[in-house]
Amino acid sequence: MKVIHLNYSDIIGGAARAVYRIHSSLRASEVDSRIWVNKSVSGDWTVETPISKFDRIIAKIYSYLVRPFIKFLKTTNPTLHSPQVFSSRWVKRINNCDADIIHLHWTQNEMLSVSDISSIKKPIVWTLYDMWAFCGAEHYTDEYRWKYGYQRNNRPAYESGFDLNFWTWKRKIKNWKKPIHIIAPSYWLGNCVKESKLMHEWPIEVIPYPIDTNFWKPLKKNLARELLDLPKDIPLVLFGAVGGGHDPRKGFDLLLESLKFLNNDQRAKNLEVVVFGQREPKVLPKINFPIHYKGYLHDDISLRALYNAADVMIVPSRLEAFGQTASEAQACGTPVVAFNIGGIKDIILHLKTGYLAKAFDTQDLANGIIWTFEQCKKNIINTQSRNEAVKRFNYEIVAKQYKKIYEKLSLK
Repeated sequence: MKVIHLNYSDIIGGAARAVYRIHSSLRASEVDSRIWVNKSVSGDWTVETPISKFDRIIAKIYSYLVRPFIKFLKTTNPTLHSPQVFSSRWVKRINNCDADIIHLHWTQNEMLSVSDISSIKKPIVWTLYDMWAFCGAEHYTDEYRWKYGYQRNNRPAYESGFDLNFWTWKRKIKNWKKPIHIIAPSYWLGNCVKESKLMHEWPIEVIPYPIDTNFWKPLKKNLARELLDLPKDIPLVLFGAVGGGHDPRKGFDLLLESLKFLNNDQRAKNLEVVVFGQREPKVLPKINFPIHYKGYLHDDISLRALYNAADVMIVPSRLEAFGQTASEAQACGTPVVAFNIGGIKDIILHLKTGYLAKAFDTQDLANGIIWTFEQCKKNIINTQSRNEAVKRFNYEIVAKQYKKIYEKLSLK
């Protein structure tokens, strides 16, 4: 069976990392899997970019041309908006290829237009990485227009100007007449799909993003700290995201707020914070605990060492489709503390592999940090975190689930 994955890039960003892992898990299970991307940096021969120089230039031009158009929308929602306007040269190549299955992933940044997706003639599987597929142009939202339908009279008060979300959603309704088999990485996102006006009748299954648990594994903590020049024999709290604390959805401000509750707690004495995905800012946050900024880690070996160096990983996101940093940390035997929201609650087993605090309750998040520190002294929670990650996220387990879907679609 031959499967071709469509994604904007191969290993840049969280979605791309997940795609590459799905692809790798399938190849390890003897599936002829390839990835087609607009942007590649991996050097992997199984990843292909647009064939001609002209196609590569067009792909870049489209991503720039759409930016002024997006600015007609005035909104305080800071999430990415993708109208997907320009028809791509990918569709002809897709329809003429010998693949049995076309597997769509994150094809924004004008890789595939809304109408392109309906022009694909081969069986399609679509793995989601955010809410864009059933929303308007926005990738995440707290509003519920996606549930009831985008109308002129239900536009949120924080938006004005051209209603890009209404216009994009209407184009999806017009073009996407034939249901596509959807894969959600979490039950939260899967339930959103089922409740959406656009996709509520589409077939859907929940399959987590896989990780190579032979690579993401426990290492000696003191060795990891030595390699990363981190202090030994003190509790370390780890936070990480692309862009670090700059993305409000990732909730770094909520972590800082929760740490204030630990200022006079003897159980948090000598606690220090480690942040990756961001360089040290000009103005440091005002907290009583030292912060070590490790910048953007360009290789998984350093990231694995960082997970192992930490006592606790904190994922204080306001909204999260899955949370790969949480599954990676758990595979390394590091328990995770997060809010009980979105897809993250699929990863953490409360009081077994970490702690799920009440949504956006920073006092409870602080309680979770202390509780997890205490559990780490017994080492049981570390072992449980590792075991659950291997049982639920390893390549073989996830590849089997995808292969079943591919085989079912190829027989239709």
